[in-house]
Amino acid sequence: MAIVDSNIADDAERELAEAYLNFLYTRRRRRSSSRTAIAAGTRPRPTPPTSSAFRSSSSPPSPTSAAGRRRRPPTSTTAASSTRSTKARKPRSDPQRRLEPSRPLPLPGWGLSLGITMTLLSLVVLLPIGALLLRAAEIGPAELWATIGSKRVLAALLLSFRAALIAALFNLVFGLALAWVLVRYDFPGRKLVDAAVDLPFALPTAVAGIALTTIYAPNGVFGAPVMDWFGVRLAYTEIGIWIALVFVGLPFAVRTVQPVIQEIEKEVEEASATLGASRVTTLRRVILPMLLPALLTGFALALARAVGEYGSVIFIAGNLPFQTEIAPLLIVIKLEEFDYEGAVAIAIAMLAISFAMLLLINLIQVWSRRYSSEG
Repeated sequence: MAIVDSNIADDAERELAEAYLNFLYTRRRRRSSSRTAIAAGTRPRPTPPTSSAFRSSSSPPSPTSAAGRRRRPPTSTTAASSTRSTKARKPRSDPQRRLEPSRPLPLPGWGLSLGITMTLLSLVVLLPIGALLLRAAEIGPAELWATIGSKRVLAALLLSFRAALIAALFNLVFGLALAWVLVRYDFPGRKLVDAAVDLPFALPTAVAGIALTTIYAPNGVFGAPVMDWFGVRLAYTEIGIWIALVFVGLPFAVRTVQPVIQEIEKEVEEASATLGASRVTTLRRVILPMLLPALLTGFALALARAVGEYGSVIFIAGNLPFQTEIAPLLIVIKLEEFDYEGAVAIAIAMLAISFAMLLLINLIQVWSRRYSSEG
């Protein structure tokens, strides 16, 4: 990155740098608009020619026209023909035509693809949630509130969502830094680190829990020195739950932000530095607004993954009531005790809290995209 003194004496250089930065932003906006048009199945309309492109009938003939080439029609004739062609190409106001895609898609057909999508969505998402809500309606609100309001259930819910929120925030910051290093820097072992990010996707959660417990236990490789030097116990505490949730949620944050960083051109940072902005200002005013939608998406995915995590947490948590007992484990305990009403009540509480948090994150995403488009 070329670094230029912030106090630029020559106004021409400053105007040139500002024009170059505006050119980069305009080109990026044109690319995004063309990609949106292609994804929507339409093509961007070409820019209409200016009036200077047409020649008047009163103008003297050019040498080429005198040599025997066909002359262009006058302005009025050209305008009339273009008006007739525009009217002829006017799309029909057919409701069925508006529902169908403008270009043929690889799927067999619009109706068949929509039916398959809605069937799979109903079988995987809508029917289980509907059955849970129906069972909750059969139990009644009084018994649901009595189960959710117990001290053990409230402690488990508070621990689950608090640990998931802290782990998602850590993955948001550390995932951004890791994705930036993997994209912008070339160092020995970069491909190995990049492949290791996807390890929690392929590793079973129970295996991950056993491995983390072995490492961070009081007699483990990393847990023993921390216990001896600082007197802090990592495993079988809430810290161990945070470690497990960070492990399973980190790939979501990295893989969501990494493609967006790859699309950001380095010339944008160089133009910002040419205008006298520091690295912190460039990161805050130029880079982060571009990455904000992807960051929120990665945060939402990591949060959703951490809230419902069970396999990797039960081995390192300790599962002590009112201390390290998470809500998914309490649901399993209720089912083993044949207390189905209590399990349904805890599941309804987790569903409502998760839906409210994801709704808030989506609203923030909409606001950030509108703010970035207006800016």
